[in-house]
Amino acid sequence: MRIALTGIAAAATLAMAGTGFAQDYPFRDITTAVVWGAGGGTDTINRMIMAEMEKELPVSINVINQTGGVAGSNGMVYVMNQPDDGYTLVGLSESNVTAAVQGGWDKKFDYWYPFIVGGSPDLISVGKDSPYNTLQELVDAAKADPGSIPAAASGAGSIHHLNLLAIEKGAEASFKFVPYKGSAPGQEAALAGEVALVVTSLAEQAPLILGGELKPLATLTPESAKIGDMEIPSAFDIYDGLDAYLPLKQAIGFAVHNSAPNDVKAALGAAFEKAIASEIVANWAADNYYDVGGQYGEEAQKLFSALESNFAYTLQDLGNAKVDPASLGIEKP
Repeated sequence: MRIALTGIAAAATLAMAGTGFAQDYPFRDITTAVVWGAGGGTDTINRMIMAEMEKELPVSINVINQTGGVAGSNGMVYVMNQPDDGYTLVGLSESNVTAAVQGGWDKKFDYWYPFIVGGSPDLISVGKDSPYNTLQELVDAAKADPGSIPAAASGAGSIHHLNLLAIEKGAEASFKFVPYKGSAPGQEAALAGEVALVVTSLAEQAPLILGGELKPLATLTPESAKIGDMEIPSAFDIYDGLDAYLPLKQAIGFAVHNSAPNDVKAALGAAFEKAIASEIVANWAADNYYDVGGQYGEEAQKLFSALESNFAYTLQDLGNAKVDPASLGIEKP
């Protein structure tokens, strides 16, 4: 009889524990798989925000890197194949929205329930020895000899490339686009004089600007920017109508499966809100030239949907889309 009662008690305890586990997410450590390499912007931001979110949760969050594939598709596929229980998150950025049209996977980006930590504004800069000291001088030269001035802006379809296209439309100028495999090689090309200008983010350019290697001409956002003692004007102050094409902003953060339970989304959302509002995040963003976002859930999905649409059809127009965006249900911008 004692053995039977013991067995019943043990079963009851397990049943109660199971119920508690289902209700009290999270009860074990969480893993965030960042789709880009260690030390990059997406990796750095995820390690920072996860450290802050840990303070609001009863578990640890481990950050790993799951790189490779097309537009970060390896990491996204890895997390997609994990249970949608909220214990495996994906660290991502706006660049991942092109994975589907480039054949990396077959999902729209609304597969995810995203959290946007923020991003850094793009700007146009030239090498320290450049003859151009203002955006107007650069644009006038491009208009005088269309397609002759080489410009670096990462790869075709990247946010930096889209911003270059936008300034071309807004200023009615034409540059010679030279794609590079990432922001760093493009910036190095500007330093070496291989290209006349580079479009990347302020966070990426900051050390080179402060070191006097790059001259910033204008931000590609409505707001100007300050770095050191230097005030960088906004291209919006120079050209009317840019708001029809700009701004296209970075959106760096993480996501959970959109099919995850509501209690998982709520717990992550509560921890995220407190982390985003912390002084540590504010100071980190200011020190690293990032604008804090803080959007998550449906609000963040709308932002990513707009980016996905812009990126996908730009790639299609450039002949670099392997999959028709319409076949994925992506609407034209």
